[in-house]
Parts: sequence; structure tokens; C-alpha cells
Amino acid sequence: MGPKLDRLLSDHEVLIVHPIAVESHLVRKGMADRKSPKKGKLVDIFEQLVSVPTLLDHPNLTIDVVLTVEEKVKVEDPTMRRRRGGWRTVDRRLREIRGIHRLSAPADLDDFVPQDLPLVFTTTDMASSGVISLEVAQRIAYCMRSLGRFEMVGRSGRSYQYRWAGPEDLAL
Repeated sequence: MGPKLDRLLSDHEVLIVHPIAVESHLVRKGMADRKSPKKGKLVDIFEQLVSVPTLLDHPNLTIDVVLTVEEKVKVEDPTMRRRRGGWRTVDRRLREIRGIHRLSAPADLDDFVPQDLPLVFTTTDMASSGVISLEVAQRIAYCMRSLGRFEMVGRSGRSYQYRWAGPEDLAL
């Protein structure tokens, strides 16, 4: 998607709409509907952003993250691997939109960073807030560093140490 966006963004304004299912309902013929235990979160957008971390800095790009409630229609399929339980998803339907979050500038990602961080911090410090996992903290740090929001200042053991890049951001 990166090369395609590079070509488009020079001449066009681009809006990417990325849905994240915060709640899923499983619909199976002959069975009662049930809620799926899998729940998406807004920070799941970083799974996609790590592949194009610097594009959010482009003035012609906007990303709308849409938090949805979806319905997955499944049919029994005996050829499916056992791990999948013998059910194949044949359709996904939108039930509800819970919210839309617009990302149009690097500063819009600041809300994903925990507020109680020390001046110099690691991704472990970010994850210790309990709101995000270490894996998500590492994705956030990678994107923020690529966008110039974080500055790498050293290492602590195997972890990189970061700080906010600009003096106006040190007050955060």
C-alpha cells in the first residue's frame, strides 16, 4: 500500500477508512447467536501503521479509524482444519458504529502514549501503565520515532530509551 499511497498523495487528498471490530457476534445456522471473545481496540491501528509509519506526516493523508460492532455469518465446513472448529466465515455485516477517530497529523498519535511516563522512558515503561501491551508499546514507539515525535537517547539493557523529541512536548 505504501508505493500506491506515495503516488496518490502528491496530487490527491486521500482518506483511508480502517474498521476495527470492538465487538463481534457469531451467527451460525441452527445455533443461537453468541458474542465472540475477540475484541478489537483503537490501538490495533498500529498493526497497520508500522508498515507505513511516516505517511501520517503527509498533509494529504487522513486515516479514519472506525470502531464497529459486526456480525460474522459462519457455515459449517467439514474440510476446515480442526483448529478453526469446522466453521467458515462467509459474510460480515455491520451492526453498529461505536465511534470514529480521525488521524491526520503525527500529534494525533500522542493520545496513545501513557501520560505518566518519566522524562526518559522505555517501551516497558509504556506497557507498565497496564493500558497497552509491550508489543503495542513497541509499535507505538516505532511509529513515533519514525515521525519525529520520539527521540532515541540510549539503551537500558536490551531496551531503547526514548524521550519526547521537541521542547514543547517535554511538558507532556
